[in-house]
Amino acid sequence: MPVDSARLDTLTALARKVLWLSSWTIHHANHIRSNADGLKVGGHQASSASLATIMSALYFHVLKPEDRVAVKPHASPVFHAIQYLFGRQTREKLENFRGFKGAQSYPSRTKDIDDVDFSTGSVGLGVAQTLFSSLVQDYVKSHGWMKDRREGRMIALVGDAEMDEGNIFEALAEGWKHGLRNTWWVVDYNRQSLDAVVREGLWEKFETMFRNFGWDVVIVKYGRLMREAFAEPGGEALKRWIDNCPNALYAALCFQGGAAFRKHLHDEIGDQGPITKLIDRRSDDELLALMSNLGGHDMASMLEAFENIDHDRPVCFIAYTIKGVGLPFQGHKDNHAGLMTVAQMEKFRSTQNIRPGHEWEKFEGMAQDAAGLEAFLARVPFNQDGRRLTAPVVEVPSQLTFKPSAQMSTQQGFGLVLNEIARSDSELARRIVTTSPDVTVSTNLGPWVNRRGLFARAEKADLFRSEKIPSTFNWDASPKGQHLELGIAEMNLFIMMSALGLSHQINGERLLPVGTLYDPFIERGLDALNYACYQDARFMVAATPSGITLAPEGGAHQSIATPLIGMAQDGLSSFEPAFVDELAVIMGWGFDHMQREAGEGGSVYLRLSTRTIEQAQRIMTPELAQGITDGAYWLRKPGPNAEVVIVYTGAVAPEAIEATGFIGESRRDVGLLAITSADRLHAGWTAARKLRRDRRGVQHLSHIEKLLAPLPRDCGLVTVIDGHPAALGWLGSVRGHRVEALGVEQFGQTGTIADLYRHHGLDANAIIDAAESLTTGAPVLHRKMAV
Repeated sequence: MPVDSARLDTLTALARKVLWLSSWTIHHANHIRSNADGLKVGGHQASSASLATIMSALYFHVLKPEDRVAVKPHASPVFHAIQYLFGRQTREKLENFRGFKGAQSYPSRTKDIDDVDFSTGSVGLGVAQTLFSSLVQDYVKSHGWMKDRREGRMIALVGDAEMDEGNIFEALAEGWKHGLRNTWWVVDYNRQSLDAVVREGLWEKFETMFRNFGWDVVIVKYGRLMREAFAEPGGEALKRWIDNCPNALYAALCFQGGAAFRKHLHDEIGDQGPITKLIDRRSDDELLALMSNLGGHDMASMLEAFENIDHDRPVCFIAYTIKGVGLPFQGHKDNHAGLMTVAQMEKFRSTQNIRPGHEWEKFEGMAQDAAGLEAFLARVPFNQDGRRLTAPVVEVPSQLTFKPSAQMSTQQGFGLVLNEIARSDSELARRIVTTSPDVTVSTNLGPWVNRRGLFARAEKADLFRSEKIPSTFNWDASPKGQHLELGIAEMNLFIMMSALGLSHQINGERLLPVGTLYDPFIERGLDALNYACYQDARFMVAATPSGITLAPEGGAHQSIATPLIGMAQDGLSSFEPAFVDELAVIMGWGFDHMQREAGEGGSVYLRLSTRTIEQAQRIMTPELAQGITDGAYWLRKPGPNAEVVIVYTGAVAPEAIEATGFIGESRRDVGLLAITSADRLHAGWTAARKLRRDRRGVQHLSHIEKLLAPLPRDCGLVTVIDGHPAALGWLGSVRGHRVEALGVEQFGQTGTIADLYRHHGLDANAIIDAAESLTTGAPVLHRKMAV
């Protein structure tokens, strides 16, 4: 339905206002605020300008409250300007753009106060997030949880240079596999990247690629002025010239102006009567206005493109734009970080009818009545309350159960715990959704999937089962299934986890996502993992197998740095249990932690192992469970005259226990400290130190300080982990104890666990050697016999 002329005029005027406010925000940060603090925060005036019309069309007219948007990172000032006009952003924060606690340089769910749906910043990730969020919306709807809520469109505003990011193409393939719907990607096709001009014909490649994956493609190339000119005598020749003009030349001419366009048109087309008259009856300014009237800058063209979509198939809009349109450096290849000078800004102020001192007034310079504009904005569908949703907390049992065995691995235990949950009809069981990048079986999710099924929007029977072929796994797919099977792409896994882990706010329905992958391949998806945590998405990731315990497969499947990643990643609590009873406690704690309020909860990382070890036979007391979730407990308490303590994490528990027994024959009061979370211990320690610094006189001790407090000062610590030794080496700084930190610092190779533990110095004898180096006295009498 065409937009009436009055509404079109209002939307066009608002787009101009958005362009002013976004440009002024950046100018203020660089030329006014920076004079006081010496800070230069960069440009992006050009990148913002190219999206002012597109975003104004979306936010002021097209979008509904249920729609969700990932904003192109460099269009952040435009987004903040729109939110400011809506009354959802403050002048104070705009004036402090990119400053401490000011409006963020890239929209942030957790740092900005305005209505951010998806954090953006790391290129391509916000784009892919919309695709997976649409799949999650399908999941929620298929399970009957949408209630009366309408389906929303998941929309990404994409830079054309951003399409170089590989994670976008990985996501496209996954979307095709799952029958993607309700997803729009709007490509800001300004044909400029940060450093260069985009290759010729790129849009043709984009179009072919998207159509191959089942998307509709809408190309918005010409604005209304252009289309009117094409209808004039000679217009076809002008259109051919525009279509054939190289990207770099078109950008350069936009920068040079109407006279440069006129010269090139005359030189290259020649005197052909109608086309010459078409050109010559326009002044230089009018000719530039015509030639820069690409579809992405024309409100009527963008509204027509958006309004013509009457289906739920995914759509890619390729909107032709000029980077920096309307600004002095429009089209210049160096405009990425370009900033208008004070003189240029004054000229721009004059053209926008902005009076000095009135730059932040919402409707300054606009011909429309202010009261009418306020009423218009108040009626905009997207500017309604209730867009950020919440969901009730799912109750977690006080103790998660599993079927114990005398010898088990933590990976096996993980599958058993989930299998027991799957047996129940609890709300916890219904709200868990699992996913894995083609390693479902090898990470022990198989029993869960057997009981809960694969998710698909349409019923699909397991062919092997229907053909009566025996199989351990009966994987029927249905809309009620609770496992999302992904292809081998860890970036997709973590973006899917991010989408699932935000469902309580995006869809108003809480999901408890559990994802699995091989531990070394966390690094493949680390950018997406970081992005998910930055958004405060909530999920549990079980990474297994870990370390060098996957000895037969060699160095490519052995992880070294992941314990350090677990400690360093904000928003992620990392655990590495040795025994399955520890794991069950941690998983219960984790499901609760995933549901806590912002600033209190977060996501959970379980570093698990395929190594089968003898399980501890004990009663899980509240005190023991508390120590496990706090990060450590004494497996063997040291005596008052302890000379050495063995500190271990994870799968090396048998070596640590064995070495402690040997060392105890010749050293006094030896202790054995089990570390279940170096991350939680370290975070607690640094928090306690900060509290003591900030509040002098407060004697708050962290968990690890309390554990180590009884040890004599000259007691030595031997730490051992199947990972980088720095993960535990810091323990010596807590109370000044000497430390021998054992771990892995080089890629492993094929061999048995015994071979590699001996090679890397993780075996019992290596622990004994380290203990002897920290203590005096006779050598330890007995050692582990070589096999």
